[in-house]
Amino acid sequence: MSAYVICFVNPIKTQFDHERYGYTGISSATTNRYDKTFVLLEFSATRYLFMDIGELEVLVAVAKEKSFSRAAIVLNRTQPAVSQAIKRLEHDVGEKLFDRSSKDGTLTPAGEALLDYSRQILNLRRAARSAVKEMRDLHHGKVRISANEYTVFSLLPVIEEFRRLYPLIKIEVRRGNASRIPKEIVAREAELGVISFKPKDDSVVVTSILSDELALIVSPRHPLAGRTNVSIKELGIETFIAHNAPSPYRDKVIEAFEKHRTKLNISVELPSLEAIKRLVETGVGVALVPRLSAQNEVSKGELKAILVKELKLERKLNIIYRRNSVLSHAAKSFLKLAKETSQR
Repeated sequence: MSAYVICFVNPIKTQFDHERYGYTGISSATTNRYDKTFVLLEFSATRYLFMDIGELEVLVAVAKEKSFSRAAIVLNRTQPAVSQAIKRLEHDVGEKLFDRSSKDGTLTPAGEALLDYSRQILNLRRAARSAVKEMRDLHHGKVRISANEYTVFSLLPVIEEFRRLYPLIKIEVRRGNASRIPKEIVAREAELGVISFKPKDDSVVVTSILSDELALIVSPRHPLAGRTNVSIKELGIETFIAHNAPSPYRDKVIEAFEKHRTKLNISVELPSLEAIKRLVETGVGVALVPRLSAQNEVSKGELKAILVKELKLERKLNIIYRRNSVLSHAAKSFLKLAKETSQR
């Protein structure tokens, strides 16, 4: 567990007991000795003080119960153990914390000052534990995903279901260039990446979640709209609208048209799939797109999807993450849900 760092405005003259903690130099703001958690209090530029956080708990308990014996009962410890903890704390601070002439556990001014900081430290520890538990129980957290315009379509059903199951988890999908997404994952810029190829980088783990294929989309008013499949030879007279981003699938399409000695008339190039679909709807031309990306428009009758016999190019949709990384609970749940969704 991490120690807390508190800086006091008014320095207290004290000496650090090196022999007690087995420590001969102070080079950082936190330390752990003998499996105990300590709080490093900075009192001046050259004076430091380590405290066992358990002793601060004892201080708070005695102050609250106004009795060493009652505090011992609350802490499930013996009264001598409680008394020794306070003595050690007083030795560390160099000040008396309780007025021994009083029988009700009255604090001295130094005790009152330390009590306030002790409560803050214990509250911070409680808040830290609570935050970690909330993330583990998926009541808090964030999933950071990198995807390109196409692969993000495959995430929409997963995102919808994930939000229903875990409404308090934020989903942050950033748009990335497909070829760079594996590098972003390795650089920890995102926890999960969604790509349509298998990267050569061995430092990422690849999990396939879906299979997709290229489809020819046309306007419902297009002469081919009533067909279920066509051949490349029939497409030589068509005006194509294409995405202007480099892609191995674009190269394969060009090669297929060349192989069948058919001209591929790309008259319009656009930077987004949404723009391509809108233009096809108006009848300006036809396009070859991943079937999943047009699934919504096809189901509504706004577009028609046709299989091109010679272009059976299957695209595997993969979620990748950094090898040997510890995924957040939210990311693990998202990955698990994505696998389950793909199997339905």
